[in-house]
Amino acid sequence: MGIPTMSLVFILLAVMLQQKIQGSQEPACHMNDLTALKGFTKCLEPDIGGWNWSSSNCCSFTGITCDNSSVLYGRVVGLELGNKRLTGTICESLVGLEQLRILNLSLNSLHGKIPANLFRFRNLEVLDLSNNYLVGPLPSAIHLPSIKYLDLSKNYFSSFISMQFCTSSSHIQYLDLERNFFGEGSIYLENCTSLQYVFLNGNGLSGTFPENLFWLQHLRVLHLQQNQFSGPLSYRIGNLSNLVELDISLNDFSGSLPDFFGRLRKLESFSASSNRLTGLLPASLVNSASLLRIDLHNNSLDDPIRINCSAMAQVTSLDLASNNFQGPVPASLSSCQSLRALDLARNKLGGVVPFEFRNLHALEFLSLGNSSINNISTALEILQHCKNLTILDLGLNFYQEEMPSNVNLQFTSLTALIIPFCHLRGSLPVWLSSSNMLQSLDLSWNSLGGSLPSWIENLVHKTALLKESCEHISLVKSKEQGRPRLVYDNICNLPPTIDLSHNKFIGPIWPSFGNLKNLHVLNLEENNLSGSIPDSISGMTSLEVLVLSRNNLSGEIPYSLVHLSFLSVFNVSYNRLYGDTPSGGQFMTFPDSSFDGNQALCPRLVAPCQRKQIPPVVSPGKKMKIMDWNFGIGAAIGFLLTVFFCFKSGWLIPIGRRGSLPIWLSSSKMLQLLDLSWNSLEGSIPSWMGKFEYLFYLDLSNNSFSGEIPECISLNLHVLSLEENNISRSIPDSISGMTSLEVLDLSPNNISGDIPHSLVHLSFLSVFNVSYNRLYGETPSEGQFMTFPEASFEGNEALCPRLLAPCQTK
Repeated sequence: MGIPTMSLVFILLAVMLQQKIQGSQEPACHMNDLTALKGFTKCLEPDIGGWNWSSSNCCSFTGITCDNSSVLYGRVVGLELGNKRLTGTICESLVGLEQLRILNLSLNSLHGKIPANLFRFRNLEVLDLSNNYLVGPLPSAIHLPSIKYLDLSKNYFSSFISMQFCTSSSHIQYLDLERNFFGEGSIYLENCTSLQYVFLNGNGLSGTFPENLFWLQHLRVLHLQQNQFSGPLSYRIGNLSNLVELDISLNDFSGSLPDFFGRLRKLESFSASSNRLTGLLPASLVNSASLLRIDLHNNSLDDPIRINCSAMAQVTSLDLASNNFQGPVPASLSSCQSLRALDLARNKLGGVVPFEFRNLHALEFLSLGNSSINNISTALEILQHCKNLTILDLGLNFYQEEMPSNVNLQFTSLTALIIPFCHLRGSLPVWLSSSNMLQSLDLSWNSLGGSLPSWIENLVHKTALLKESCEHISLVKSKEQGRPRLVYDNICNLPPTIDLSHNKFIGPIWPSFGNLKNLHVLNLEENNLSGSIPDSISGMTSLEVLVLSRNNLSGEIPYSLVHLSFLSVFNVSYNRLYGDTPSGGQFMTFPDSSFDGNQALCPRLVAPCQRKQIPPVVSPGKKMKIMDWNFGIGAAIGFLLTVFFCFKSGWLIPIGRRGSLPIWLSSSKMLQLLDLSWNSLEGSIPSWMGKFEYLFYLDLSNNSFSGEIPECISLNLHVLSLEENNISRSIPDSISGMTSLEVLDLSPNNISGDIPHSLVHLSFLSVFNVSYNRLYGETPSEGQFMTFPEASFEGNEALCPRLLAPCQTK
């Protein structure tokens, strides 16, 4: 029997009066929800800001959304506490939120296993637990009948979701399980027929391409990169007719690309880089009307490049670098009028830059490095018409040609010009003085001469960063004479640089160089520069790298350089410098090798300096060790260009500390640089080291760490040094997923097993050292491994030298 109308009005008036007395508060939350939330907080640290337990109205708490359809109380339907720096575990009491529809606890430091009942919310539509330290197998019985969005990425779950998941959760549309390192296991998703977005990248999954994915007819985005899938690609991928984005890069797929692109009429982005693909580009690929972005770099594809720009009128990015393509640079690419990024570097092309390239008006990024092209004068005259050209890489071409001196050349939008290793003759061209947007200039390893022009002070002056909108495409500055050279990983983030090293420049370093206040890197190594180091260089307040070694410089090192607080690499070796070596500021951190070959230069910390007769310039002999140069120049410039972050978001710990890696570090989500070297830290390296998404530099060398190298150290590392510890077991194959890695030092440890062959795919690796371990088997002899010295492998008696096959295991 219903409530009489007057009685209902009375009740409403009473409730309204009570609310007015209480300050017009919203209805209090249900007692069951309040109890569940109190239990939830008992497992967390610290207290959640904005939660006041003196009030029973949890609906007003930060991150909580209530369904206020009832005038008496509200039911909690949303709990959103992402990025709140929470630590602790997820308590079982949370399942008391019976009406919950949204649960977001992402970007925190939660650890431990998830209560099995958490996967039994009947009304839950969104569950996001990504970016935590949650562990253990996922429950075999997951019953989330309303779930549409599930994100468990970047944790440490050890098993894939079970076969029953799709039966009970058939409405799911978004599934993100990336970077959990599941390893081997089957993928049961064929019954999740509503799936549109699937992210399984970075999990160490193996086997062939998962065939049960072919049943997902609504799939729009599929990411399988950074796994260990192998074998040929299936033609049945064409069944996924709604695909917009497909990424299968960084796997071990082999054979030719199937001709299935004609069936993928909505596909806009396709990446299959860093696999072992061979053969020709399929006809349906080069005639696809929908593709906007194609990335096939670092494979073994061959034959002439045949892209039908009439059909591919919308393509904006084409990366075919590091393959075996032959023939001239195709002039037909000029018809791809929407093309913004083109990378054909490290192929066997030859010929000249086509005249028609002047019509690529949208082009912003062009890399033709190491492609055997010639006639630099014609190339620059043509490319100056590409008015939006921002980044130009032409290195390792034009052997011994003359640098064009045409004053009419105009590159008004250029921010990076990279033409090293060409042995170009001539002088620094005056047309560069009009490139007002230039931020990075690399003309190293040429034969340019004459004085450094005074107008160079106008470079890197008006702006401080490269164009933010440029494509994420990497450039590799190759190697010569076995020496590791600078590697550009994502040229868009390269700090402002002038590299004129290994040329024949003469004369002084002008005092006006001090006006380059935005310059981060100045490398003038191995020229014939003379005179003194100008005191005005102390005005280059952003300088991180200063290399003036192997010149004819004289005089004292200006003491004012100690005020360069960001300076992390400094080298003035093999000049004619004299006097006291500065001993303040950053100069306390530079190795003695930075000052070698200056016989009248007084060592640091020795005072007063007893002046010696100034000797002639000293040149290093053939037997001189170059390890410091390898690391200090070839590698350090590549990865220490941004080392100043250590003052802002990294950690530098003094030497001599004992104990283990502190657990509180695990909550430092923004950590970029961690240096704990030369301490006495021990224990194993914890698995949570893999959760620092922004970490690019990790140095735990010269400690007493034991155990194995974790499978899941951060994939974004540029530098990993574990030298001189007691680490055992094998080198994990997962290191091959660290695609930005430039330095890997695992020397003197107790590591055994083979060197994983997959490491040959680390195309930026410049320094590699596994000496004095217990490694055995064959030494990889492909890729960057062709450039590493024998010293990198010595002390492993059962390790077979490179280029000797078959390896006779000792």
